[in-house]
Amino acid sequence: MSIIRVTMNGTERKVSDDSTILDYTRGTNEEVPNVCYHPSLGAIETCDTCMVKVNGEIVRACSTEFKEDDVIETLTPDVDQAQKIAMDRILHNHELYCTVCDYNNGGCEIHNTVEAMRVEHQSVPFETKPYEKDYTNPHYRYDPDQCILCGRCVEACQDVQVTETLSIDWERERPRVIWDNDVPIGESSCVSCGHCSTVCPCNALIETNMEGEAGYMTGLKEDTLRPMIDITKDVETGYSSILALSNMESKMRDDRIEKTKTVCTYCGVGCSFDVWTKDREILKIEPQAEAPANGISTCVKGKFGWDFVNSEERLQNPLVRENGQFVETTWEHALNVIQKNFTSIKEESGNDALAFISSSKTSNEESYLMQKLSRSVMGTNNIDNCSRYCQTPATQGLFRTVGYGGDTGTIEDIKNAELIITVGTNTSESHPVLATRIKSSHKLRNQKLIVSDIRKHEMAERSDMFIQPKPGTDLVWLNAVAKYIIDQGWQDEEFINERVDYYDDFVKELEMYTIDYAVEQTGLSREELIGIAESIHEADTTCALWAMGVTQHSGGADTSTAISNLLLVSGNYGRNGTGAYPLRGHNNVQGATDFGSAPNLLPGYQSVEDEEVRHKFEQGWNTKLSSEVGMTNHEMVDAMHEGRLRSLYLKGEEMALVDSNINYVQQGFEKLDFFVVQDIFLSETAKFADVVLPASPSLEKDGTFVNTERRIQRLYKALDPLGNSKPDWEILQLVANRMGADWNYSHPSEIMAEAASLCPFFEGVSYERLEGYDSLVWPVTKEGQDEPLLYESRFQFPNGKARFYPVHWTEPQTFGEQYDLHVNNGRMLEHFHEGNMTYKTEGITLKTPDNFVEISPELAEERGLESGALVRLKSPYGAVRIQALVTDRVKEKQLYIPMNNSGESAINRLTSSEADKDTDTPAYKEAQVFMEVLSTDGEAPMPKNNFRYGNPQPQNGVEVERKWKRNDYIFPGDMVRKENR
Repeated sequence: MSIIRVTMNGTERKVSDDSTILDYTRGTNEEVPNVCYHPSLGAIETCDTCMVKVNGEIVRACSTEFKEDDVIETLTPDVDQAQKIAMDRILHNHELYCTVCDYNNGGCEIHNTVEAMRVEHQSVPFETKPYEKDYTNPHYRYDPDQCILCGRCVEACQDVQVTETLSIDWERERPRVIWDNDVPIGESSCVSCGHCSTVCPCNALIETNMEGEAGYMTGLKEDTLRPMIDITKDVETGYSSILALSNMESKMRDDRIEKTKTVCTYCGVGCSFDVWTKDREILKIEPQAEAPANGISTCVKGKFGWDFVNSEERLQNPLVRENGQFVETTWEHALNVIQKNFTSIKEESGNDALAFISSSKTSNEESYLMQKLSRSVMGTNNIDNCSRYCQTPATQGLFRTVGYGGDTGTIEDIKNAELIITVGTNTSESHPVLATRIKSSHKLRNQKLIVSDIRKHEMAERSDMFIQPKPGTDLVWLNAVAKYIIDQGWQDEEFINERVDYYDDFVKELEMYTIDYAVEQTGLSREELIGIAESIHEADTTCALWAMGVTQHSGGADTSTAISNLLLVSGNYGRNGTGAYPLRGHNNVQGATDFGSAPNLLPGYQSVEDEEVRHKFEQGWNTKLSSEVGMTNHEMVDAMHEGRLRSLYLKGEEMALVDSNINYVQQGFEKLDFFVVQDIFLSETAKFADVVLPASPSLEKDGTFVNTERRIQRLYKALDPLGNSKPDWEILQLVANRMGADWNYSHPSEIMAEAASLCPFFEGVSYERLEGYDSLVWPVTKEGQDEPLLYESRFQFPNGKARFYPVHWTEPQTFGEQYDLHVNNGRMLEHFHEGNMTYKTEGITLKTPDNFVEISPELAEERGLESGALVRLKSPYGAVRIQALVTDRVKEKQLYIPMNNSGESAINRLTSSEADKDTDTPAYKEAQVFMEVLSTDGEAPMPKNNFRYGNPQPQNGVEVERKWKRNDYIFPGDMVRKENR
């Protein structure tokens, strides 16, 4: 980038030579008219309203970069004439009826540009198109009559989301946006991510919840609305009067529509956006370009999966079990019951007869209070969270090798890496917005992608190399690739010598992991293994991403360690575009452990066994703390059965379904003397409780979450708590004070301030520094300096060096010969976990109404069944009845069951209590079954309108060149030049 001199409108300017004219003028009083341009999409070049003159030639400002000594004119009559020609063409495709339009909320690009250009009349009248509105998607609709063919939606779908569903058919007489190969939206490959409605500059694409709700007159029926529009057009004296009226109506909407910034409550990507509400109605989710993790991006859950907030099934009053039945009661009575039982159990059996489980869904402040309640009020370190079910092994692997238990960098580093290696992660369904950054870089910026998974999914299909090792053998090929790199002399010697310890020990322990040994154990070929090593060697920057396909094994921590070792061998830490990224599954599973909900760690990863640390917290909390490491949630289940654990207080976790071997877990619940569950629904877990406390979801409270990047973000209260429900932090304070504490928090900001005062990690975190879309990526210094990229100068060990940590393969569990089928499990894009929240959204359920088991074509043929067949799967620990879906996503004797079921097909009826040997994370991925065919066919469990049956049409953006080739298209500058000759 260089600073150059140009002349604009007679004035000399200093500008950057990599800036376009439109970029330079946006937001100033010289802004050039523009409609199709979007800062997150760049120059699309379809609308032609941004005409300017450069060195005597009329050009598009959106795509014209400055050059030394350019003379630019934006206000001349011929420029104005060219701009108005372009706007005429837009208004030929779009009918202005702003006052009765749901999109009249201040952001309509057409309305605003017509007003800015002072257009009073159009010379080419509006003409309807021969197409009907498309309502076949339950979440948004398309109105071709209002579509100006700007192509923003296509650019977003093709090159940002990279679902590659939308395009414009430029060749038909009246062009329009089409889905796939011109099918209704509801029959296409559309994943309902909402990018298209987010970037649409007008009301052509709009969320269905907005229709008829946004304005004061937008709910009118068509037979009333149409005559009003026609009368207005007949008597209009010019657009300025119409727009003045619509501006007044738009301002009035501000009095009844609230726009509140929040953070998504689903996966760990940490998308933030504005939620639009009218009373308790959720009208739409509107992402903002400044959102640090996601920008304009969302997935179907974050954009449309919020109906659970107003579900009739929400708990609104406390419940107490009396005579075997739940009865609604007052908060006072529920707290009395809790106080009585907690006190008696503590007096009779000691502090450690009680345990507490915090939630990955609730805020950092609420996890902090849960562990404070456990430790400072009840006197036990028996506190854990669902990180134990998924990411604790990854954290352990990073603790061993680099010192911090979180992602090395940010999503930008993943986006900018030359090579991405994913291991055991179905990223496009489990972390969909993060996956878009990989898909886009892979498509547009030559990023290379290697995928290792036992099941074929979208990322596998897009990859440059897809390997399918035998289940549970990832550590073997990771070690073998590391050894091959060293044997070839490709290791980063300078990096290792200067920044890593224990290299010689590591090399010695790798001796057995030859390529031949890896081929034998993993089933991969020599060519695949060597190809991975060569790719790492050839790439300047490599990021490794992994998830539950790695961590949920008997050797999950060791495999996570092996990934980090491989990155150290190749020098892929401490630089932009490098590092380790264990993708966090829940919105605040990172924060739950960060803020101390772990049996061995106080907030900020400070050990409960460290006397100095304990003393600091004892002074801060004015109480004595136990030095005994508490029980993990996995150990708690055994303790229930053994009678050592008599009481459990569980907040916001569906443990009855998501723990492994749930038959055993549920039997443990029944043996508890006293069980308290705090949730927004009467979950399967809550049904075992003695007291159920009604909590509030994220939209009904203030707080903060930490995403997979280590990014701390604020969420703001958008709605009042429903009924007599309360935010979790308020409930915890009530319980603590009933048990003798003297907590007096009036706002979560006070809780964060307390945590920051006790944790060097978060020392500089405050609500003032997290205003709006501002965020901080821990660790954060007292001065507020955060660290988005770790390890640039030192690793988190006393001498500043990383550590090679040799690990060996733990073979997966073995089962009897009768259990001849391996069962894998994981998430689906449209549902989250067991579906307690997403099944409340009708549009999501419509597309994926129930669970199923994926069966390979070869196994289906062998067993004589088709999609829709009913089968019984039986493991040593339980059985499920479930419908079959025949698909080549799985192969041979591999099965796959999504997690989204709370009934008789719940996957954890089949899993065992075996766990990772180092962290107690259940070995969910090590399950074997035999299959009984109950019926050979039936109605397929996945409806034909599911996006997986669609037919995407990949292309690079909107392909505007096809528009320019049309016989009826003439560049406005050429028309002006011809007319003015």
